[in-house]
Amino acid sequence: MSPTQPRILLIYTGGTIGMIENPVTRALEPFDFTHLIDNVPKMKMLNYRIDNISFEPPIDSSDMNPQHWVDITRAIEQNYDKYDGFVVLHGTDTMAYTASALSFMLENLRKPVIITGSQLPIGEVRTDGEENLITAVQIAAARTSDGEPMVQEVAILFEDYLWRGNRATKRSADNFNAFKSHNYPELAKIGLGINFHEEALMRHSHSPHTPLKSYCNLNTSVMVIDLFPGLRPDILRHQLATPGVKGIVLKTYGAGNAPTAQWFTEAVKEAVERGVVVLNVTQCVNGSVSRRYAAGNALACAGAISGGDMTTEAALTKLMFLFGAGYTPRRVSELLGVSLRGEITLHP
Repeated sequence: MSPTQPRILLIYTGGTIGMIENPVTRALEPFDFTHLIDNVPKMKMLNYRIDNISFEPPIDSSDMNPQHWVDITRAIEQNYDKYDGFVVLHGTDTMAYTASALSFMLENLRKPVIITGSQLPIGEVRTDGEENLITAVQIAAARTSDGEPMVQEVAILFEDYLWRGNRATKRSADNFNAFKSHNYPELAKIGLGINFHEEALMRHSHSPHTPLKSYCNLNTSVMVIDLFPGLRPDILRHQLATPGVKGIVLKTYGAGNAPTAQWFTEAVKEAVERGVVVLNVTQCVNGSVSRRYAAGNALACAGAISGGDMTTEAALTKLMFLFGAGYTPRRVSELLGVSLRGEITLHP
């Protein structure tokens, strides 16, 4: 790799950013990224070596699934030594799930994996796609004063902010600032320049020569249960007893609170005793699960694991990752409380 010309690999999966209007039919069609420089002429000003690979065919992000995460992971692994950084172009709907999953699937990552997309196609006059793409590439090429990659983790770049990938969630379907990390500060603020918050960036204690390790086995025997007033006992028991389920993300009220009725705690306890891992996360976008209230303490006593301030996306993909790695339910429960990739805030 040239010390003066960063090498960046674009991985185009699909999504709005990769659409351009057909001048004849006026329909939106997938962008041909082999002609990227011609369509985004400002890219020439970066003086980077930019290569690309594309999903064939490109997919809508609502069709994203764990096999696609494996495809992205393998593309990064196979090209890891050839490039300084990676930019994944992705639809917005499942971007936070992909970012969370990749963070767990890429261990010992010491190079930037920047995920971005857009709310408007890159061919539109007012598109946010061109700016997001250029900024993501610049971030992927950024270095510290010591010459190390500035970003050494999976992150989401959207409009004015760079967020840790497993801390972000989509908050708007029509604003350009579509993503937000409610429990962890931004990694960078984008203004006239790119202002990195180095104290928030991931830094590793292991040797820089420790090789990248990828995990491509994900176990999808997981589900999410969203609590609501009026949830019937028979329906909850049916959900908790779903055949083959190994892990359940239970989205509770406030600081991790749930009904204190005996039928509820007994149903959760029975599921835990069957070996199902129940992970408690809050429905609120900001805040953390706590045992401060009796309603939350009763759930913990029934065997549910606190998800702290993890997002739903991080909680679900972490369960997939841990079960896919072959851990027992007991070990999975232990590791859910450990910050593996900066996905959870640990308190003394």
